[in-house]
Amino acid sequence: MSIAPVELLRFDTDAELVQRFIERLCKQLSQAIAERGEAYLVVSGGRTPIKLFSELSQQPLDWARVTITLADERWVAADDAASNECLVRMHLLQHRAAAAKFVSLLDSTVGAAASARSAESKLAQLPTFDVVILGLGEDGHTASLFPCSAELETGLTTKTAALVVTPTTAPHQRISMSLRRLLDSRQIYFHLSGAAKADVLARALKDTNHLAMPVRAVLQQTQVPVSVLLAG
Repeated sequence: MSIAPVELLRFDTDAELVQRFIERLCKQLSQAIAERGEAYLVVSGGRTPIKLFSELSQQPLDWARVTITLADERWVAADDAASNECLVRMHLLQHRAAAAKFVSLLDSTVGAAASARSAESKLAQLPTFDVVILGLGEDGHTASLFPCSAELETGLTTKTAALVVTPTTAPHQRISMSLRRLLDSRQIYFHLSGAAKADVLARALKDTNHLAMPVRAVLQQTQVPVSVLLAG
């Protein structure tokens, strides 16, 4: 099946982006619930999605039928300020969205490698995602598929759903979904803001070296539609 090129939607402000994004997400999640009784949403951490999470949490979806998980997680306690899970619990799993199911990538009772195996087991029980929302690092990483990590090639090629990643240019060991699992989705979005991210995106679209900029492996594949929402 042929997939259209990356859809790029540009907005003057973050507020305009969030409004349009909310409309799309609600439509796609509601459609998934209507079609198979459940919807599956993958989100990412960082500061950029906080406003989106806050607005989305108040939307009148059938949240009890929505399952949320993370594209990646730092190997820290779930209540640590650096934890993506902490961010999601504070800003997304609130209000109406408090009824959603959440699948954690962490198992604090074991080490990172064992926790990744636990995450693998949890993710194996989930079907194709309806929506995956990713960010983009200035080094071209997405999820926790870092160009500086020894695990990158494995992350881009493994058939497993999750792996441990140890970046050398960012703090904390990570658990990340593999490229294969991220692409097992009906739709992928990149949520970006600012001129710096626009420049990184432009560089990512100009070359095909996935090891130099892992985000290219998502932007340049033909398995699942990709839309980039960029503010500023």
